[in-house]
Amino acid sequence: MNEHPVSISCVVPAYNEAANLPRLIAQLTAQLSALSPIWEIILIDDGSTDQTRQVLADYETHPGLVMLYFSRNFGKEAALSAGLDQARGDVCFFMDADLQHPVELMPRMLQAWRDGAQMVYLVRENRDDEPFWKRWGSTLMYRFINFGSPVHVPEDASDFRLLDQRVVTALRALPERNRFMKGLYAWVGFRTLALPYTPAPRLHGKSHFSARRLMNLALTGLTAFSNMPLRLWSVFGFLLATLAIGYGAFVTLAYFIDQRPVAGWTTIVAGLMLFSGIQLISVGILGEYLGRVYDEVKQRPRYIVDEQIDNSAIARRAENDTDPRHGV
Repeated sequence: MNEHPVSISCVVPAYNEAANLPRLIAQLTAQLSALSPIWEIILIDDGSTDQTRQVLADYETHPGLVMLYFSRNFGKEAALSAGLDQARGDVCFFMDADLQHPVELMPRMLQAWRDGAQMVYLVRENRDDEPFWKRWGSTLMYRFINFGSPVHVPEDASDFRLLDQRVVTALRALPERNRFMKGLYAWVGFRTLALPYTPAPRLHGKSHFSARRLMNLALTGLTAFSNMPLRLWSVFGFLLATLAIGYGAFVTLAYFIDQRPVAGWTTIVAGLMLFSGIQLISVGILGEYLGRVYDEVKQRPRYIVDEQIDNSAIARRAENDTDPRHGV
């Protein structure tokens, strides 16, 4: 009985990573060749403004490389989605292009898949190398998203992960335009295994994950996976209404019983300002959800590919092909 070799896809989004790509491609080529004779590396240039496209041009005839050049910067979630749409392997690795995801862990992840896991993701052992605002913001973001959400999104989970072909197919079927990929990984389910890791130091460049991007990602994740803000604000509104009715009854009784005069203009103005602010916040929360609905209704593509170069050696698998982990 001959064991069918597993085919491997590796998706790598890149934004302004020109200095890191040559070493990354060399490391991935060596590691994937050691794991399987059938592999592809899918590099997505997410509208880089440095020399990323020029660097990739030197590899356009490199065996096993697939290159997608976006027409502009669509964001990392869109780049990951493009890699999902392109991946043709039995398993698919996701990793960053900044060399902080050690390729040496790929054999361990592949072995976990052979042992039955359908999704393997790596979890940072600590975040000591990150600034305080990012650690605090990330923790707060996941607390909010998981509060009231029907699925649990793991905290400190990285984008370095392995997906079975079934998981890839399930993620492709999801129609969202505003994508929070870590939430979608959790939503599709499947047998999942978390492995600890420590990211390698960044050799070149700097992180593109700013406070603004963290806030946008948090809002996308919160509105995509939880209705809790709407429910909490409804409860808050009900409590305020109850207090207002109670206070109104108190003032009315006080006037008729004790002939106590109505409170002055300061109280009225302060109350009006308070409730006006609360109403504006309520409209803002509704607007976030409505804005997401508007984006989905437009049905615009998640990304636009300006150019594609495909040197992949992976042929599309027949529907009745046998699961390669069990042999043929």
